[in-house]
Amino acid sequence: MLPLLGGSNLKRGAMVLFFLIVFSLYGLINLYIGIRGWQLLDAASPWRIAYLLSFLLLAFSYIAGRFLERASFSLLSEALVWIGSYWLAAMLYFFLIILLIDLTRLILVFLPLVPADTLELIRANRNRLFLGIVGMVAAFLVIGHWNAATPRVRPIELRISKRFNSGQPLKIAVASDIHLGTIIGRARLDRIVETINTLDPDLVLFPGDIVDEDLGPVIRENLGESLRSITSRLGVFAVTGNHEYIGGVDAACRYLEDHGITILRDTNAILPNGVQLVGREDRARRQFAGMLRKPLEELMRGIDPAKPVILLDHQPFGLNEAVRAGVDLQLSGHTHHGQIWPLNFITKAIYELSWGYLRVGATHIYVSSGVGTWGPPVRLGNSPEIVLITLRQG
Repeated sequence: MLPLLGGSNLKRGAMVLFFLIVFSLYGLINLYIGIRGWQLLDAASPWRIAYLLSFLLLAFSYIAGRFLERASFSLLSEALVWIGSYWLAAMLYFFLIILLIDLTRLILVFLPLVPADTLELIRANRNRLFLGIVGMVAAFLVIGHWNAATPRVRPIELRISKRFNSGQPLKIAVASDIHLGTIIGRARLDRIVETINTLDPDLVLFPGDIVDEDLGPVIRENLGESLRSITSRLGVFAVTGNHEYIGGVDAACRYLEDHGITILRDTNAILPNGVQLVGREDRARRQFAGMLRKPLEELMRGIDPAKPVILLDHQPFGLNEAVRAGVDLQLSGHTHHGQIWPLNFITKAIYELSWGYLRVGATHIYVSSGVGTWGPPVRLGNSPEIVLITLRQG
């Protein structure tokens, strides 16, 4: 596959623009929260200085932790990443709550629906309102963390018209978006592996984002040994996700291959029962490597159309492409179904299928919400999942 014209310059320019937008948006939201929180506290409150110092720590911890982590791992970098990860979720809810309060105040300027003495009472109890908001967000984080750490097994039965060589149903365990790293470490991974092994699958599939970003924490905790303990009669297969590319795709793939996972990078694999696996490179290849992935029609040229075809494609874009190619089952992830409500409304607007099952003609499509988390170890409005697909013939 030839590199795109000017791929290196295009990659650097796209990355600079991406991070400029992200950091600008992050800074503006934090500035808004910080100022409004400061104003909400009474001017004579002795907590104002403590608030300012705490807020600065929270706002800068994730960025500082990630930079320190890449330079040299330490307990300080790990602590900052954890604090900053929770702050990402808290930041969203502080922003929404404060925005709702400000919009309500604006409406009341034109529509005085609340008596003046009630408004004055609220102003007189600003410190209590501040504590109430903090308590509400803290409760969201606690509930969301518990939910994120408790993946569900989602059983699905599907039928395809094509036949397997063995004639037996195929049990497939699917775990997308684990995001191994500082946040998703050995304890969480061991529970995921234990759950997969309990399901006694014929085949285990990882549709991308096994590794979060930096491979360092994965190596330090020897997470590959936990992956190696996955039991599956027909093997463990995966494709790249955008996060493998963010952290260095070649190193991530070598590490995973060395620990028992077969990575399909625009390649195919034929199982003993005749099922054909097609694994696509992630779309991020263009952004991070300046290379186009192979078209699906090219990957399908060596495929027997009379035998079952399972496609692994991390990002669920262009679903009709799989339908036209005669794929029987497409498995994707990436969306996390928004991970934190109400971001699921954004993923629903972006993707044809943000989460769940869809059938188009003879093609079954499943987009998983993922078993891990990116950024905050918090899930609200959806559940992490390991999908157990029983694929039957006839």
